[in-house]
Amino acid sequence: MSAANIVDQSLVAYVKYLKNERQASAHTVNSYILDVSQFARLACNLDLQEKHLDWAHISTSIAKNYIAALQEEKLSKSSILRKTSTMRSFYKFLTREKICPLNPFAQLKGAKKERNLPQVMSINDVEKLLSAPLSYWSQLYSKEKPDRQASGQFIAKRDAAILEVIYSGGLRISEAVQLTFSELDLLSQTMKIIGKGNKQRICMLGAPAIRALKAFFKFRETYGYPNNSKGSPVFINLKDGKEISPRSIQRNFKHYLTFAGLSPELTPNKLRHSFATHLLEAGADLRSVQEMLGHSSLSTTQIYPHITPERLLEVYSKAHPHA
Repeated sequence: MSAANIVDQSLVAYVKYLKNERQASAHTVNSYILDVSQFARLACNLDLQEKHLDWAHISTSIAKNYIAALQEEKLSKSSILRKTSTMRSFYKFLTREKICPLNPFAQLKGAKKERNLPQVMSINDVEKLLSAPLSYWSQLYSKEKPDRQASGQFIAKRDAAILEVIYSGGLRISEAVQLTFSELDLLSQTMKIIGKGNKQRICMLGAPAIRALKAFFKFRETYGYPNNSKGSPVFINLKDGKEISPRSIQRNFKHYLTFAGLSPELTPNKLRHSFATHLLEAGADLRSVQEMLGHSSLSTTQIYPHITPERLLEVYSKAHPHA
């Protein structure tokens, strides 16, 4: 479902707010549209692609019944919590715009979310993973396809660099693939990352990550892709020189896990979890780690103070195993 198919003007206005003020991604906007449309369908038996809904007449009782309906559908607790949060945010917008006098979801908490500890890799396992791309591609093309050794080395050095960067800076995979040369500063050992909600933060580059990047840059130049074009992506496809997709990295990541003898359930995001855990275990303070990860708070209500890049670099240098 897209915004173009919606006739309900309140939801249309909310979509504009998400795009223009919140600068939400297309994926996030679509998720909100689906959640609000599901509420209208379940709670009021109404299709927002065909009719308008009088949102001011939705009571707390109707909101509670909606949550009960979600529970009857055997949705996970996290899904119910997300959908309840969506409706609470939607009504917060409606009350702000004076479309509705009250927020019927204001006091409803939905299902209590189960807190699962993130899967974390040991430092030894991280080392195995980070060394896997070079060994994997070297072995793959050494005998069977010697004519593809050069292209295999390109992929190997690119993937080795991107994994080092993810672990070095605690990046999300989407943040790593979107990294451009204008955001990369090898001299100061930093990266300017554009995270969720278009929030900017400074992330660190350890010595192994810098070495891996420089090794990859030599191959970029060999294939005619310059390393000085400020707006161009750092991590590219060999065939067309365009930004590599997260899906490509995730696919290769599975090969590296198997090659290194690691759990197939691990994901690139587990490197980010490991980054944070290893720093904390080595004595880094929680607020610094939160800043490095791009989290403004530990909860939705607690905001941490800003920490300068100099302080982040000091903490990082002392605590990160690949600094």
